[in-house]
Amino acid sequence: MIAPDERPVLRFAPSPNGYLHLGHAYSALFNARLARELGGRLLLRIEDIDPQRSKPEFEAAILEDLEWLGVEWDGPVRRQSEHFADYELALERLSAAGIVYPCFCTRGEIAAAIEGRTNWPRDPDGQPFYPGTCKGLSDQDRERRVASGRHAAMRIDVIAALGRGQDRLGWCEFYEGAEPRDVNAEPSIWGDAVIGRKDVPTSYHLAVVVDDALQGVTDVARGMDLFNATSLHRLLQHLLDLPAPRYHHHRLLNDDGGRKLAKSASSQTLRDLRQQGVSAQDVRRELGFA
Repeated sequence: MIAPDERPVLRFAPSPNGYLHLGHAYSALFNARLARELGGRLLLRIEDIDPQRSKPEFEAAILEDLEWLGVEWDGPVRRQSEHFADYELALERLSAAGIVYPCFCTRGEIAAAIEGRTNWPRDPDGQPFYPGTCKGLSDQDRERRVASGRHAAMRIDVIAALGRGQDRLGWCEFYEGAEPRDVNAEPSIWGDAVIGRKDVPTSYHLAVVVDDALQGVTDVARGMDLFNATSLHRLLQHLLDLPAPRYHHHRLLNDDGGRKLAKSASSQTLRDLRQQGVSAQDVRRELGFA
């Protein structure tokens, strides 16, 4: 028997910037089933670091949808917006190690800097690599920008980080239904990624690795759309001396046109389905969790 303090810990971590759709339902049910199979616990985390898009009504709807689906979680809900101090400490530690630098560039300035450069590299999200405009700024130049009212994001200097011997990172991948395999991390595919936004002292990438460590998460189950992000997360975990969870990247659900279900694509929501008379059991059966 597994001792209570040794049980695996999983988490479902939606963002309250829209209503949940079937893709979210699949991920929540996948996490719940895996937690049962492993004899572990499932936590609920609300990833609300985006102050412009996160809304209380969406968080309330998330709780309602999960209860309707029959997904139960352990303990209190962790809201990222209540823990900015945790992320700020991590960011300060990376800054003290000389691995991050402030970037004052706007998206327009970045686009202008790479205009005309053919085959400019892009990260897995399709965003162009940062050209390094602010990397070599002197302390005086940075102070002048701050004095003029410009705000800075914090970027990781991926070359400096990998130059410290973090180029052989990896993780144990348990893709659903497949034998576990070792995966080599490739953080360089993200370039000098933003890990601290201009408006909040963190980014998605930094917040999730800090949260997973603080919450004792042992198994991260999430969609394949975040598979590449794991390379950057493993680098941050290594730099911050944080434990590496096991990763379970599951399949994604697509619409009739073959596109991934997404809030940005106005995919049909669980609330829509309920209003049409679809039951939670119908959803679970359709998704393979009956």
